[in-house]
Amino acid sequence: MKKLEGILQELESKISKQDLINHKISKSTVGWQIEHILLTINLIIGAIKKSNPNEYKWKFSFPRLLIFTMNKIPRGRAQAPKIVQPKDNFTVESLKKHLELAKKNIHELNSLKKNHHFDHPYFGKLNLKPTIKFLEIHTKHHLEIINDIIKSGK
Repeated sequence: MKKLEGILQELESKISKQDLINHKISKSTVGWQIEHILLTINLIIGAIKKSNPNEYKWKFSFPRLLIFTMNKIPRGRAQAPKIVQPKDNFTVESLKKHLELAKKNIHELNSLKKNHHFDHPYFGKLNLKPTIKFLEIHTKHHLEIINDIIKSGK
C-alpha cells in the first residue's frame, strides 16, 4: 500500500498542471489522465470492498501474466472502459476531492480479506494482492504519460 500511496502523492503535485496537453503523447490532458487514474482506483476499490471473498476462484490469464511480469502497460494498446473515461467537467477542486477519496479507499484495503476481488475486463478476477499490483502498474503507466506531457511544456 505504501507504494501506491507514494505514487498518489506524486500525482497530487501534478494537479496544478491539469490543462496541459501534447497530442503527440496523448489526445488527453494531464487533468484527464489524473481523473482517469482516480476513477479507476475508486471504482476498483469500491467493487473489491463489495465482493464476497468466498466467490473468488483463480483462473490463468496470459494478458495478466504478461503485464504483471513486465510490470508495465504498453502505451496505446488498450482503451479504458467507458466507466473510467472521465467527462470534461473536472476541476482542480474536484480532482483534489477524488484524490482524497482515493487515499481513503487505499487505506481501507488494509481491512479486506485476501480473496476480496473484482473482475478486470482483460485479466479476469483479481483478488486483493494482484488488484493492488494492477493499481500500482496502471497508476505508474498514466503518471509516465503525465510526466511526458509536462516535460514537453505544452
